[in-house]
Amino acid sequence: MHFEQVIKNLEKVLEDKNPAIFKSAWILENSPEVYRFIIKNIRTKTGDIDWDKVISSLNKRFQRIWIPPRHKPQRVRLYRNKKEVDSVLKDYKDKLYIFIAPIDDNDKRLRDAISIPLVRIAQKGNVRAQQKLVFLLKQIAQQWIEYCPRFYRWRGHSDDLEPRITACIRCYRFTGSFIGYLFKSLEYSALGLNSFQAYSLDSCIPGTTFSMADILTKDPQTGQVVKARDVGSYYFH
Repeated sequence: MHFEQVIKNLEKVLEDKNPAIFKSAWILENSPEVYRFIIKNIRTKTGDIDWDKVISSLNKRFQRIWIPPRHKPQRVRLYRNKKEVDSVLKDYKDKLYIFIAPIDDNDKRLRDAISIPLVRIAQKGNVRAQQKLVFLLKQIAQQWIEYCPRFYRWRGHSDDLEPRITACIRCYRFTGSFIGYLFKSLEYSALGLNSFQAYSLDSCIPGTTFSMADILTKDPQTGQVVKARDVGSYYFH
């Protein structure tokens, strides 16, 4: 049995049983041969069961009812392991341009193929994986901010971008497109941001020959820079 056949068998069982939700224990109960193949052969570079690969290969309607394995909350021990990061990236070193300029849908899917293993390693506490992933994801996010109207509110809030991406890495739990998850998270976060508007002190005030710089003065009582009250008569106080 090979991977494609395993996916077909799993989809057939899901089609026949039509569960409202399913998880790894459901697969073990309803298709033990598929479960045994997965736990033996479908592993990440770090040795974990690669449920992301399995579920992302299913029909989308089955992806939506998947419940990923739950782990008891525990304190993550931070560590640095460059070999773990290199093991994920070694097959894609000439493909990292896709985080800046993806050519087609295949490149976009490849971004997830690279991102999700790094996310899982980062969630285990590998600081190097998180740093590498934040760097790559910022390239994508900055393009969204530049070209997507739904992200315009992020302009001027660049200091908040990295903490938000880090939070997405930490909170990602479901199987599916991580890039899509990041997109929606940043899109919703933008709704709570204030828009920045740029003004030039050299621009003319409509209906006058005065610039913004011409009508600013210093209040002698408070020492604050304020606008003149009557531009036409130069009456400032």
